[in-house]
Parts: sequence; structure tokens; C-alpha cells
Amino acid sequence: MPLGSAHRLVPEATFIDPDPEADRGAAEAVFEALGRSSPSLAGSVDPRSVSFGLFEVGIDGLGPLWGAEPVLAERLVDAVTTALPGEVRPRAGIAGTHFVATIAAMVAEPAAPLIVPAGDEAAFLADRPSGLLTTDLDVRARLTRFGLRRIGQVAELPMSALIARFGEEGGRLHARARGQETEPFRARRATKRLALALPIEPPVEDLEPLRFVLHRLVAGLTAQLSARGLAADRALLALELDLAFAPTGTEPRIEVEQRFPEPTADAEAVERLLFARLERDPPVAAVQRLELELRGTTPAAGQQLPLFVPQAARTARLDWQLARLALTYGEDRVRRVAIGDPEAPLAEDRWSWRGVGLGSLGPEGST
Repeated sequence: MPLGSAHRLVPEATFIDPDPEADRGAAEAVFEALGRSSPSLAGSVDPRSVSFGLFEVGIDGLGPLWGAEPVLAERLVDAVTTALPGEVRPRAGIAGTHFVATIAAMVAEPAAPLIVPAGDEAAFLADRPSGLLTTDLDVRARLTRFGLRRIGQVAELPMSALIARFGEEGGRLHARARGQETEPFRARRATKRLALALPIEPPVEDLEPLRFVLHRLVAGLTAQLSARGLAADRALLALELDLAFAPTGTEPRIEVEQRFPEPTADAEAVERLLFARLERDPPVAAVQRLELELRGTTPAAGQQLPLFVPQAARTARLDWQLARLALTYGEDRVRRVAIGDPEAPLAEDRWSWRGVGLGSLGPEGST
């Protein structure tokens, strides 16, 4: 919806600019927290996905480890609450199928996970709106025209009648309405994380010795990435400080997460970007241990090199240069032009200034 239309509909509303990278990071933190209780997880970290914000956990066989379902549900809710920013209390539902569990989570109270006992799925769904059975707007409208406003009414019909009216979707409607599983649970593939640490003896205060240790860490981890055909999209750098001569109140550990303009296994590019981050925010005390972890690993994307153009990756290299400039001088001081609607009647609507933030870089704009 255009922002002007939204303002006219709800003049008193406060509109917040989207932050996809923050949303993605919050979802990844939730998956990491849930992974401590169950290895079977499903969901999406892509804010553009329709399932974003829905986290599915396979709990079969976890009873002897974590306790009965109510205890386990409370444990999972507490884990998600701790991982999410702010005071957010998620809703949780437990059932024999992921569709029924999703509906249970929708109607549950934030402080009370809703558990649907095995065999009660159809009775639990009976009084729910039939529109929950499908995301197809046309099918929803036809269910309403036929007077099938409740899931229980759909469950009472023969499957053959629903298939005659809705085709294959009719069979799925019938199964869902009766509390049967229509889509098997598919656990997401956990992202690979590579970590390495080195002690520094004696502790050092200058950045140049730190760069030497950082070089070894980056070289070792990127070599592992390359050997596996992977690339990482961010790094977590942790510094353990020697507090012997540190100012009072200094934290013993500093953690810095740095996103990359693109997934990479390029040791030189990663080292330069991380060192630029250290130059911008140098440690306040001597460093006695350096840890580096590469996260968000994905299969490395190949690139077809053109025959007569030697700088095939010049756009990606520019992104890395802009990222280092933003770290050095501040993201609010380095901007780029983003092409919007080239056919817009007003010239000022055809382009816009954008900050150079990691995750906002792209080939569509120029600097």
C-alpha cells in the first residue's frame, strides 16, 4: 500500500521504516536459541517470506530429555522470548500436525501455550473459520459462497464432492479440516558455522599485532570455506581483554558482528573489512585472545567471466570499498544514488539518495 494511502486511512499511526537485516538477524537468533532444545527446526529467515515469524520445532522423542509437553513448551517460549529484542512474548501451539499446531499458536494466549491432544484435532478445528484452510483467495471466496464458513462444515462433506468443486486443493481441504497431515515436516538445513580462536601472549594494545593474528584466523577459516565450496555472509569477531591496566568498568569481552556486502570466501576482503572495523572502534585495553566465527554460510556462487571484459566483478569490489569507507567515515557520510522509477513524471521521483549500509548495497544504483 502506498504510504500516502496508509496515512489517510490511519492518520494517528506511526510508520517505521523496514529493516530487513535486523529482522533476519532476529530470526536467526531465534533458530539458534531453539536449536539448543531440538535439532529439528523449520521456518524462514527471509522477511519477504509469507512464513516469516513462524518457527516450527519437531519435539518427538524430546520428553525424556526436557520433560512433558507443557514443560517443553514453556522452555521453548522462554528461549524465543530471550532471543527476540524487546519485550515480545511469542504464542505457542503443540499438535500432531503442523497445520493444527499453527492454528493453535494463532489462538493461544502469549503466556499460555495451547496443546491439542492427539485425536482431538478435528474437534479443535471445527469452529474455526474455513478461510484458514487455504491461502488461495478464490477458494476462500467460493467456500463462503457455498455457505461453508466453518472448518467443521468442510470436514463433514465427502472428499469426492470437494475434489469435484476444487480439484486437488479440495482433497487437501478435506484432509486439513479433519486434522490430517497434508505436508510432511521438513526440517531446515542448519547453517554451517566455522570458528577459530588464538591466544595472544603477552596481551597487546596496538592494532598492528592484532592484524597479524586476525590474518591467521581469517586465512584459516576462509581456506575451510573454499575447500567446502562455501561462502559466508557475516563474521563475529570477539576480543577478550586483559583488565590488569584497564579503566574501571571495562567489559572483559567485546563482540562485533560485521556483515559482508556479499557472501564471500575471499580472505583479503574479509580481513580488510574487519580491520577497518577495529580501526573505527579500537579496544580500550590490551587484547589477550581473539576469536573469529564466520556465519551464514551458503554454497559459493560461480561467475561466468566475459571474454573481453577484464573486471568482471567490479560491482562487487565497489561494494566492499564503499563498506570500508562507511566504517571509516560513518554510514551517514557516504551515500549512493538508487534508481527508482525512470518513467516517473517528476525528476525527483526517478532516483533517491540511500545510505551505504551493509545489506543495502546492490548493482542497481551508482555512486
